[in-house]
Amino acid sequence: MQSINLRPTLCLYLSSITNVTAFSILSGALFRVVVHTIYIPVCEHARYMFSIPKYLETSVLVIIRVVIGIGLFCTVAWGQLVISTWREDVRSRVEAHDWNAAMSIVDREVALAPQDMDVRAWKARVLLWSGKVAEAELEYQAILAVAPTDPDDWEGLANTYSREGRTKEALHALDCALELDPKRADIRAARGTALRALGAQNEAKLEFSRALELDPTNPEGRAGLVSLRGESKHELRVGVNSDFFNFADANQDEGVNLISNWTPRWGTTVAVDGYHWAGLDAQKVMASLTRKSPRWGAVTIGGAGAHDNGVIPKDEGFFAYDQGFRFHGSKFLRGFEIVYGQHWYWYTTARILTINETTLLYLTRGWTLSLGLTGARSHFSGTGAEWRPSGMTRLEFPITKWEERRLGGNVFFAVGTENFAQVNQIGAFSSHTYGGGLRFQLTARQDVTGFAAQQIRSQDRAESSFGFSYGIRF
Repeated sequence: MQSINLRPTLCLYLSSITNVTAFSILSGALFRVVVHTIYIPVCEHARYMFSIPKYLETSVLVIIRVVIGIGLFCTVAWGQLVISTWREDVRSRVEAHDWNAAMSIVDREVALAPQDMDVRAWKARVLLWSGKVAEAELEYQAILAVAPTDPDDWEGLANTYSREGRTKEALHALDCALELDPKRADIRAARGTALRALGAQNEAKLEFSRALELDPTNPEGRAGLVSLRGESKHELRVGVNSDFFNFADANQDEGVNLISNWTPRWGTTVAVDGYHWAGLDAQKVMASLTRKSPRWGAVTIGGAGAHDNGVIPKDEGFFAYDQGFRFHGSKFLRGFEIVYGQHWYWYTTARILTINETTLLYLTRGWTLSLGLTGARSHFSGTGAEWRPSGMTRLEFPITKWEERRLGGNVFFAVGTENFAQVNQIGAFSSHTYGGGLRFQLTARQDVTGFAAQQIRSQDRAESSFGFSYGIRF
């Protein structure tokens, strides 16, 4: 015969006894069973054999009842401990980012109770926390197919959609959660976040306000309102750069850039630059348009026209594709971004095509490592085309912070890099460039940057560059 383990059932039953009346009824019933089955027969036998005072029998009855009460209380506490231990174990493993151990515990509980949707929901949460978003989505969908009445499960499904960039589907799932429980401040705040991502700023503000009405201490609602009040759509940046050569006069250029994010999906950049080289002046106007998608990345196309004066390209055209990825289970690498682009430069005496690929690795503690490769095809009048490779690596890191001020730095190294924006920097030469810079964030809306670089060229030539810029967001 197969043995049946009654301990989980007994623990569930005993843990449900949470009021004094039920506890008293159960202890009284057990007391009567003990008295009638054990105490009375023993007392009658002892009364027959010995002379026992009446007060002693009464004292024994009191002691029996106290012992039964203490025993029941300890049993209830033990039952609750057994039930809650596996959840506490999962939480501790999750806090330590030990995803395999957490999943092993949850899988064990699912095997014991495969129809328990609460246990299945824990599995879905661990899958989501560990970065297995697609598996978490399937688990939540399976749960909701059986029991679609828990708003927490709808909110969990919305979280998986948000992580996958499917904001509209996340909003629908949150709507289902609110239909079940419209007084949940956390769901209101999550819905506000989804609306903000879709560009519905007024509706998002209303949801964040409703979240704070339901729970004035809700941090997501408060942060959401602050983000809407302080969200800037434009950045204006002005900068000045100077180049000093050991074989020619110094160059200087200055520029003004206006970067605008009109909606979460559309942005533009407009720039005006001026150049001063060897007594000649040149001006350039550049414009670009960017289309962004949370799921597919960003595409940028643009061009430039110039009064070149033989110093800079007369015309330019370019496009770029940018896609980012996140790592949710890694302690060291938080995500990476890949940027591919092509840029055409048309000089009066040369045509240049560059193909660029840059990979940005977002590391822990705010560090960022950039690796870039460029292939340049140069074609001069009267000569054939020639390809030249170059590469660059850059490391950005935080230095210190106090209140809202931040100070960060960067170092970089480049091999064979040529700046095709000026005519004296194209042609047949190789180079090594070393440099670094600082970025000081004055406020949440203002920052100052500076850099210095030294380029060692072939033919005993060298270039030293310095520059700074100031940016303000509004």
